[in-house]
Amino acid sequence: MTTAPESTAAAPATKNAAGALLVLAAATLWGSSGTAQALAPTGVSPWSVGAFRLLVGGAALMVLALLKGGLGKGRWPFWGTLAAGGFVAIYQLTFFTAVHRTGVAVGTLVAIGSSPVIAGILGFVVRGERPGRAWGIATVLALAGCSLLVTGGGGIAIDVLGILLALGAGTSYACYTMAIKVLLPGRTSEAVMAVVFCLGALLLLPVLFFTDLGWVVTVRGTMVVLYLGVVITALSYWLFAMGLRSVPVASAVTLSLAEPLVAALLGILFLGERLTPTAMAGIPLLFAGLAVLAYSMSGKRAV
Repeated sequence: MTTAPESTAAAPATKNAAGALLVLAAATLWGSSGTAQALAPTGVSPWSVGAFRLLVGGAALMVLALLKGGLGKGRWPFWGTLAAGGFVAIYQLTFFTAVHRTGVAVGTLVAIGSSPVIAGILGFVVRGERPGRAWGIATVLALAGCSLLVTGGGGIAIDVLGILLALGAGTSYACYTMAIKVLLPGRTSEAVMAVVFCLGALLLLPVLFFTDLGWVVTVRGTMVVLYLGVVITALSYWLFAMGLRSVPVASAVTLSLAEPLVAALLGILFLGERLTPTAMAGIPLLFAGLAVLAYSMSGKRAV
């Protein structure tokens, strides 16, 4: 008599665990973006890189959506769709500018570190999602690890405007994650991401008129743009959208903290970077936070 209820209760847990793995897979791909950009031709404008990755990624997602049945027949909510595309575009500008002004370490830490907290607040206020104790523990561990990882190298520069822009990037990330979550019901993941990223690319088109585009036609530049657009943008956000169907917004953003972990490991393996003992200590903390959250989502209780 107890078999059916147990199997019924286990189904959402299995779905949550699968969603968490999809989000982690997306974050793993995002973590390779820094390595890919480091291989781009010298003197490339980060704004043009951001614009091109949205253009190529949006186009790839649109092709995928059309091949799998199109964009659906229902009406798209105007404000929700505009918000998703707008925040995707804003994130590119605020994040890259923040990193330029205050450095990679502080810019990344403030942007990525602030997003889980902001996402937790938005998820509760807008959708009534209660992040739960596991999310809180995982977020504290992951943020502590992230802090050690990105600041352990020393040479930290603080720029007030840069910090504010990084906070804007973290807020934008949380907001477009929330907007995508709202758009998903009744639509395919590829359709939602295609519309959102094509709209974001359209909003960033003016940027290309004010930057040097000569690097794109080089072999290295073309390869970097294709990788950033097709793999890091189209494929990763398709996985992210599928995972987001069963993962609360706050949990999804916390799981995305795997990005700096992967970025650090790839930097060591392929770019010859060296981490200080302090930065190295952040790796197990960050991994522990992600493990706590992923494990909690494989249980029977919702996170």
